Amino acid sequence: MLVAIDIAKVRNEVLIEDPSHKRRRRLQVLNNRAEHDHLVEVLQTYGRPVVCGFEATGNYHRPIAWRLAEAGFEVRLVSSLALARTREALHNSWDKNDPKDAQVILHMLRIQATQRYHDPLRAGINDVQELSKTHEAIARAKTEIQHRILTHYLPLYFPEIDRFRGNSRGARSNALRCNSVSPASGLEPAAPGRQRCARRRLFRAFCKCRDLGRRTNPLRGRRERLR
Repeated sequence: MLVAIDIAKVRNEVLIEDPSHKRRRRLQVLNNRAEHDHLVEVLQTYGRPVVCGFEATGNYHRPIAWRLAEAGFEVRLVSSLALARTREALHNSWDKNDPKDAQVILHMLRIQATQRYHDPLRAGINDVQELSKTHEAIARAKTEIQHRILTHYLPLYFPEIDRFRGNSRGARSNALRCNSVSPASGLEPAAPGRQRCARRRLFRAFCKCRDLGRRTNPLRGRRERLR
């Protein structure tokens, strides 16, 4: 017996296909424990091996998938990309709704175009998976901010520093830019100590950049020695 579930935030669209019946049974299951238990009881009344399939939707699929797996049913995962392509091929349209998606999932279960679902709680890897997802989100945010700085703020305020970005002193120059005053702060009166500190840092950065340019251009240093 095949069971297709279209996952949503509030309610899930369930489509049941029993080989002994010509008509399919349609149910709407809310995302709470009582409704999940009721769905398990309905499926157990058929007395047949049950194969459940669904598309991963955020984290809303995890409670009902865990409950179905704990009940002893086979749980299958449908790829989102494969589901979209199959829906376009069957209905010749990009339009979608919950009953239509449930029909497409049932079709993919019938042709066995699904994947095996591994529940993280039952496999004992839930904490590792959550740490991995958190690391991925932080890494993406870090890369997004870095690209925003490199493609927007540096060309706008410090275009001359782009050629020093990839050298061995890139980390030191980035720290200098983070600690130095912004271009807008030059319009406002600052404390004398802060002005001296900023001028000292900028002078050191200028000297380092000048020394680096001399080392990277051997002809320039040779001309200076000849003088």
